[in-house]
Amino acid sequence: MPIRQATGTRCIDGASRRDESAASGLVLRALDLVGAAAGLVFLAVPIALIAVAVKLESPGPALYRCRRVGRYGRDFDVLKFRKMRNGASGPALTLDGDRRLTRLGALLVKYKLDELPQLWNVLRGQMSLVGPRPEDRVFVDLHRRAYADEILRVRPGITGLTQLAFGYCEAQLLGAVDPGSVAAHYTLQLLPQKVELDRQYVAERSVRLNLAILWWTLVATVARYDVAVDRKTYRLSRRRRPAREWAERASASPPPSAPSRAA
Repeated sequence: MPIRQATGTRCIDGASRRDESAASGLVLRALDLVGAAAGLVFLAVPIALIAVAVKLESPGPALYRCRRVGRYGRDFDVLKFRKMRNGASGPALTLDGDRRLTRLGALLVKYKLDELPQLWNVLRGQMSLVGPRPEDRVFVDLHRRAYADEILRVRPGITGLTQLAFGYCEAQLLGAVDPGSVAAHYTLQLLPQKVELDRQYVAERSVRLNLAILWWTLVATVARYDVAVDRKTYRLSRRRRPAREWAERASASPPPSAPSRAA
């Protein structure tokens, strides 16, 4: 008898968690649709002006598409304003003082304005306002299990824990590395930290967390703050420690395991 009761309780608890997760997912998707639609309407004029400015400054399209891995492992094209000279080659990572950037492109990167077209990706259901960072398949394949089992269960986001934690310091960190070692440094030092943060986000995903991330994204973009993400409480705050020192300490210590959530 006690065994049956315990089993029944676990079934009820599991169903309750699934219902709660489904309801939270619906609310988050509704926020995505409202936020993306409102953003495209209210920012229509700035978006149009930026597109014209990009076209006038240098030859090439106003937008460019970069292939990324989305929910359930499906590839899709992330839309961004073109920030580099048309036909520029080199690593698929933006460095501090990157010479491939146009003058306008450097300004767009500084204030994250190159990502405004991704509101259309959100409206189409390919992305969320908040979620794991959309990655290139080359990097996803290096951590296949973490992505397949956890991270790719949700849509990638324009912003998120990873985007905030590495938003302004990543280009600085990569810019300080020998150009021939940029890809290796990213793969061995930065990517594992990003994967861990994305796993933690998926495990703790909620309306409250998403709203906190959106607020700190606004603060970080306007004030150009580096944001610190507490790996245990997920509390967001202004980072006081220099970016390079923080990254070196984080990479030197093993990342914590992402908390598990019952199905």
